[in-house]
Amino acid sequence: MTINIENETQISAGIACEEIINLVVNAALDYEKCPYEAEVDILLTDNASICEINRENRGIDAPTDVLSFPATQYSRPAAFEELNQQPGCFHPETGELLLGDIVVSLERVISQAEEYGHSRERELGFLIAHSMLHLFGYDHMQQQERETMERKQREILEGIGLKR
Repeated sequence: MTINIENETQISAGIACEEIINLVVNAALDYEKCPYEAEVDILLTDNASICEINRENRGIDAPTDVLSFPATQYSRPAAFEELNQQPGCFHPETGELLLGDIVVSLERVISQAEEYGHSRERELGFLIAHSMLHLFGYDHMQQQERETMERKQREILEGIGLKR
């Protein structure tokens, strides 16, 4: 398992970000029963930087809390059994499944934790769990998809003790 974490901001959330990220990434992989060792890249940044990334990649000129950039395409969410037949899904040297990139605004972690009345640990965990599900092919464009993601996020977080 390779979790590459880069912190490009001077903002401190006052929590053990790397520990929480590692815990949630592994919990999400276990929850979805991913049969492979995997690689994910995570960037911790600020509102200005995530706004720029959002503008460049989604055409939305506003900061957001988290962005997900899946490296693998699935015919249905978490269809890991299909990936051996797709070229480019695995790192050529390590053999790990390439999941993709997650970008998190630490400013939003801080402000949303306060806004929603829970800990910063829980907010960061929620954003990582949410993004991991996107990297597994889940979406929330339709009501049923949103309900599925919400349930899975809650179960992943509750499984590691990150409750509201």
